[in-house]
Amino acid sequence: MKVILTQEVKGKGGEGDVVEVARGYAVNYLFPRGFAVEATPGSVRQLEARMHNIKRREESRISEAQAIADSLEGKSVSISAKVGEEGRLFGSVTSHMIEEAIAEQLDVAVDRRKVDAHGHIKEIGDHTITVQIYRDIRASVEVKVVAEGIAHTVEEQIAEADAAEAQAEADADAPEIEGAADEAVEELEAAEETASDEVEESESEDS
Repeated sequence: MKVILTQEVKGKGGEGDVVEVARGYAVNYLFPRGFAVEATPGSVRQLEARMHNIKRREESRISEAQAIADSLEGKSVSISAKVGEEGRLFGSVTSHMIEEAIAEQLDVAVDRRKVDAHGHIKEIGDHTITVQIYRDIRASVEVKVVAEGIAHTVEEQIAEADAAEAQAEADADAPEIEGAADEAVEELEAAEETASDEVEESESEDS
């Protein structure tokens, strides 16, 4: 049967689209949830009268979705998980975990039902997933799965690496600084000895 979608339905279309679906799907799923109405002559006429507003809303949704996709494309998030032998996880990384990681680390809200991990993620390492934003607008995000105990976010890992590099440079400079300090002490002691000898000679001459 033909129905008019009142909002986006995955795999079917968006608001205002007239699509053909199975009667059972429409009666048991779409109609009760308010996702569609039957495409009767009266509802089609109403749709035609509302098409201008529907198109304007659709353009706004597409623009917002594209902005979100651009903000996510090529970005990465890190998820820590319990790891067993040979890097295998206890369980798997779920779409809910990915949704939370994107929200916390990239400050972008996505729907976990629209996260496609291309199969279960069950090993540590880098995995590319796809997030459907709206209709055909998608973004690719890299999920870095690390063993628990390793820095949780990519930013923390970078900060730790920078701190380690700074410490290494400080350790490398330490012997040189220590040697310079020893030389300064020796020069000071020599100067004090010279001054003391001069004072003694002066006293001896006066006597």
